[in-house]
Amino acid sequence: MTELFVNIKGIKICYEMQGEGDPVILVHGFGGKKENWIAQFKPISESFKVIRFDNRGAGKSDRPKGVYTMEVYADDIAGLMDYIKIDKAHIIGWSLGGKIVQNFVIKYPDRVNKMVLINTNYGVPDESGTEIYKNMRLADLKLRKEDPEKSFWQSARGGYYIKFRKQMEANPAKKWYGLWSAEDLIKDRMTDPPTAEDIEFQSGVDNTHHTLERLCEIKNESLLITSTHDRIMPTAVMEEMHERIPNSTLRFIDKAGHNSPLSRALEINQIILDFLRKK
Repeated sequence: MTELFVNIKGIKICYEMQGEGDPVILVHGFGGKKENWIAQFKPISESFKVIRFDNRGAGKSDRPKGVYTMEVYADDIAGLMDYIKIDKAHIIGWSLGGKIVQNFVIKYPDRVNKMVLINTNYGVPDESGTEIYKNMRLADLKLRKEDPEKSFWQSARGGYYIKFRKQMEANPAKKWYGLWSAEDLIKDRMTDPPTAEDIEFQSGVDNTHHTLERLCEIKNESLLITSTHDRIMPTAVMEEMHERIPNSTLRFIDKAGHNSPLSRALEINQIILDFLRKK
């Protein structure tokens, strides 16, 4: 897969594009990168033109210093679409990516066909939660440099349902769904990782994410996917979001954690494909 680059208002954004058909844009989460969509990129591209990209401050995109905001992230997506000459697309966001997508759809509703939100929220009540999560990620980053495998398995406790995690631990080389293994994920975490400065800048963006009272403005057909054992983005929050987004459907992934797009890839991919294909 060839990585491509586009300059958006002086910021270099790295992206990949695969498949034919209606465009689908994938937006990754906090401290992540486009490769986090390893379980969705190829399967969805068999039916659609799929674009995944590194947010500013992540992967191979530029990592400028300064304040990051949801508006800046939303404008980056609009700039990428302009460059590729895409007027309108389906858009899918996971975790922080789901927050970015909400802000993008609110600001650019006419550029979105259908919206998919996975394991995300509408904002935090104050900055204390953001600070706690930032410090957790900084601690993980330090451990990642010292012991990549220990760092992965420690973070897996918060990302995967216990039964699935135990299966990964028993056979780290197993290729789940023929798409990825724990060994693949450990290796990927060490490629183009975030720096402490990146974590600082990205964590601040949460303080600009407050969509609860504006979710009613989203008229686009929407799919919300929540995981019953997500310890990072509670199911109750996504249930409330579903109640506020007029044209939305809520699907539950049972016995799955925050990383359900990986652990339950086949199920989630089918749910997404069925939703995007529906006329």
